[in-house]
Amino acid sequence: MPIFQLMLISIIQGITEFLPISSSAHLILLPKLTTLKDQGVTIDVAVHIGTLFAVIIYFIRDIKLIVIDFINMITLKKKVKSNSLVICLIVATIPVILFGLIIKVTGLDESLRSVKIIGWAMLLFGIVLYYTDRTGSTNRSIESWSIKAAVIMGFWQALALIPGTSRAGSTISGARVLGFSRKDSAKLSMLMSIPTIIASGTLLVAGIAVSGDLNLAKDFAVAILTSFLTALLAIKIMMHFLNKFSYTPYVIYRVIFGLILLRIAYS
Repeated sequence: MPIFQLMLISIIQGITEFLPISSSAHLILLPKLTTLKDQGVTIDVAVHIGTLFAVIIYFIRDIKLIVIDFINMITLKKKVKSNSLVICLIVATIPVILFGLIIKVTGLDESLRSVKIIGWAMLLFGIVLYYTDRTGSTNRSIESWSIKAAVIMGFWQALALIPGTSRAGSTISGARVLGFSRKDSAKLSMLMSIPTIIASGTLLVAGIAVSGDLNLAKDFAVAILTSFLTALLAIKIMMHFLNKFSYTPYVIYRVIFGLILLRIAYS
């Protein structure tokens, strides 16, 4: 793949993955609205792995606790609280895996990648984000995350299987409905991305290693590094931004982008 396209895809993914503006929509639309060839699922997964590393580095203290609890859980060496982060993350991941399998088996995954559907999802879920952000309370902290709340947020995350919805946007909306602050909502959203990215990337990485394709491996490595650096910067900026402002700027972007896409789709 040309290095320009590879870097462009990686930067787009790094910027959009954790912002509530749908990274998948931008990656799908790039070849549809330009002369560039579709980058394929391998590069899509590579840039997601890069953003995974960014989350791990940024929330390294939380990740250490999650790993310790996970080890204790599978080895039974120490009892893990029912509302621990690791258990809540596992529970929150189940709905997206189940619905993802249903969409894949029924063949709906390709039909959902249309400009029309992405446009409507960008617009409607942008309005949902605005409403939940404006009306949501701030009476809960991450320490109060429970299995019930994880199930609810898991279904919000599953909505992001519709391209244009935004995994970050939908999970943040779910967290705001449950009463989490803007920063805690964003943090929960990013932590929830970890098991979903691991699930989607593990098999593909193994397949690349077995194939021995050096060119593909090189593209894979460049995509991971570029998306990692971009995502790490984007996370730092967004978390600082949320100390002073709401999600409204992202909503404005979504609405404008959605209207443009709908104009293209219906013209």
